[in-house]
Amino acid sequence: MKRPTIIDIAREVGVSKAAVSYALNGRGGVSARTRQRILEVAAEMGWRASSAARALSSDRAASVGIVLARSPEVLHTEPFFMQMVAGLERTLSEHGVSLQLALATDTATELATYQHWWAERRVDGVVVTDLRVSDPRPRLLRELGTPTVYFGIAHPMPGSSVLRGNEHDVARTALAHLAQLGHRRIGHVQGPRDLQHTVRREEALREAAEEFDGVVLSQASGGYTEEGGVRATRQLLAARDRPTAIVYDNDVMAVAAVASADDLGVRVPADLSVVAWDDSMLCRVVRPAVTAFAHGVAQDAATAALMLLELVETGAVEDRELSPRRLVSRASTAAPGSQQNDNGEN
Repeated sequence: MKRPTIIDIAREVGVSKAAVSYALNGRGGVSARTRQRILEVAAEMGWRASSAARALSSDRAASVGIVLARSPEVLHTEPFFMQMVAGLERTLSEHGVSLQLALATDTATELATYQHWWAERRVDGVVVTDLRVSDPRPRLLRELGTPTVYFGIAHPMPGSSVLRGNEHDVARTALAHLAQLGHRRIGHVQGPRDLQHTVRREEALREAAEEFDGVVLSQASGGYTEEGGVRATRQLLAARDRPTAIVYDNDVMAVAAVASADDLGVRVPADLSVVAWDDSMLCRVVRPAVTAFAHGVAQDAATAALMLLELVETGAVEDRELSPRRLVSRASTAAPGSQQNDNGEN
């Protein structure tokens, strides 16, 4: 039988989740009559405080944490994480909560950080991103009882909340854009292969390719770095049936390929069209400017922060969706063999 949550009790009584939280934890904010009704319904439903509700006690840290498990090179160059941290920090500070940020280059360090934070009451919960294919973090965080919001994954997480991402819509839009321009040989320069969203993107692009006659995909790993993006591009272009367009898993790799076009022996977009999965200032200032998917990273981070605060406060919060991505067409994409000098957006 499914364990009842504060949301279930609130729905049954017809009050807010906050009211249920106040009543169950002996706090003000609800009338005596409402408190009694909530307690009666909670007892009837067999509600018991979850470990996630530990943070409702007086020893709350007023701090939440995020561990970024990426190489210093990636963190130094990729705008995505700076926007994410800025969105978290801004929203948390508005609610009187601080952000604990830690960097980890290996799994053992990352797991130890979560354990220390929770054991020493340094955080009330955590935001987790970049879920890996074989990832020990969810199990550890469940065992610790740490309130957790997972950022940008595709499936529910037992006992936690998820800000879900949809790779399929982006993949189809990218291929539709390139196919309509006349491209049929399309490359994909991927991020690290151990990340779940890398695998999802590959699957989404392959499924989308089946919708367009004659489209053939080829992949190479670039690891999200500038050097990796150029190396993977060179690998794809060395094939006999070299692609006429490439989709890159982040802005850094796409911009690096455009900036290195002369060294790679191609003209962008005459010989090679370039699309980035993430948009940023980098895509706008390089020439030709890079076609990319704009999305609200800081806005999504703010949503994750609010979800975590609600999870800490009430013990449960509904999953939500990442903000939709919008394709911004710029001068890096054109029909194969065309010449184009316009650096603006369409």
